[in-house]
Amino acid sequence: MKDVKKYSRELLRFIEKSPSPYHGVRNISDMLTEAGAERLNEAEGWKLEAGKTYFAVRNDSALIAFTMPQGCPKGFHIVASHCDSPTFKLKEQPEISVEGQYVKLNVEGYGGMIMSSWLDRSLSIAGRIVVENKKSGEPLSIPVCVDRDLLVIPNVAIHMNREINQGVKWNPQIDLQPLFSGQVPGKGENPVSGLLAETAGVKESQIIGQDLFLYVREKGRFLGANEEFILSPRLDDLQCAFCGIKAFLEAKPKDFINVYGVFDHEEVGSGSMQGADSTFLSDVLERVVLGMGESREKFLRLLADSFLLSADNAHAVHPNHPEKSDPTNRPFLNGGVVLKFHGEQKYTTDSVSAAKVKLLCKKAGVPCQTFANRADTTGGSTLGRISASHVSIHSADIGLPQLAMHSAVETAGVKDTAYAVAMLKAFYEE
Repeated sequence: MKDVKKYSRELLRFIEKSPSPYHGVRNISDMLTEAGAERLNEAEGWKLEAGKTYFAVRNDSALIAFTMPQGCPKGFHIVASHCDSPTFKLKEQPEISVEGQYVKLNVEGYGGMIMSSWLDRSLSIAGRIVVENKKSGEPLSIPVCVDRDLLVIPNVAIHMNREINQGVKWNPQIDLQPLFSGQVPGKGENPVSGLLAETAGVKESQIIGQDLFLYVREKGRFLGANEEFILSPRLDDLQCAFCGIKAFLEAKPKDFINVYGVFDHEEVGSGSMQGADSTFLSDVLERVVLGMGESREKFLRLLADSFLLSADNAHAVHPNHPEKSDPTNRPFLNGGVVLKFHGEQKYTTDSVSAAKVKLLCKKAGVPCQTFANRADTTGGSTLGRISASHVSIHSADIGLPQLAMHSAVETAGVKDTAYAVAMLKAFYEE
């Protein structure tokens, strides 16, 4: 905690290198590999050794890592977050010609974004392409990022829409298609595919699939009178994903198997093979126990003494609209880790799991705040209760306070990144 900016500097670099979930997971994989972790293949057998760290990647955009303790473990200590953020996804054959003068791209919304925040910003494309592996004949996935200012979604001038400051209902198919080029392609030409092939160093004819998204080109930065805030794209939820992997790598496990998970598709319901509503977490946890030479009964016994922290950012009190927050549960930027509660169990925190988090914060010397929605407001949910439906263990939902959640760029506190790393490290070292 001596240099509270240290982790935020690293966080901003991590976010800059993670314009899509595929890049985020690849960067986390690189961090694990550099720390000596061994990558496992789900299609192969696992032979696990005490004291070693392993990880598995599913479908390029979800990852679970775990560290084996030296002795007989009591259970699992799990931190879970997600790597996707609201954005726009390119449709197949995205080029649309406009009156023979412009080319715009056909995109659709991904997740519940603040649409207006995406207009008049420098944007580009990132994700993955799939090519045919010439040696095996199998599909080969390649992360791709067009690392230059490429696109813009232009606003309509106020002279043509005098009511724009009175509130606008955006039509994604009409209002939010990005301008790509002033050169209309000839028949049979696919300029987006050509650009992606050039970027990835493959032939355009090799591309047989794609998962591509728009990303904001703006780099994260410090701001505020004392540089106490950070402004960055994708803080929800790369801030928690980053804090989790830093704590995981810095901690030394004692009595528990430390587990770090980052999932995809949280912003659209988690219902995929790499989402929290899959069997990924339960599959890995059971295979860990089987890889130790133990039985399924031992797996169930370990679950009974396990704990899950679902880490996903929380709403801070807004300086212009403090009335939007609950009267008594009011987190602020730089106020510490946030415990999230919900009467209808959109968050899994209860009195027992909340007490555990408060004690962890106390042990780490970290302030703890609480969040609840106003009773007359329907809030969002996250991956905690979805994960708990597959792996029934004690759990709590936590996060870091931020402003403008689901905007193209979001605001958070500098101190809170360091607070989260310290608290999660204390959890992993129990």
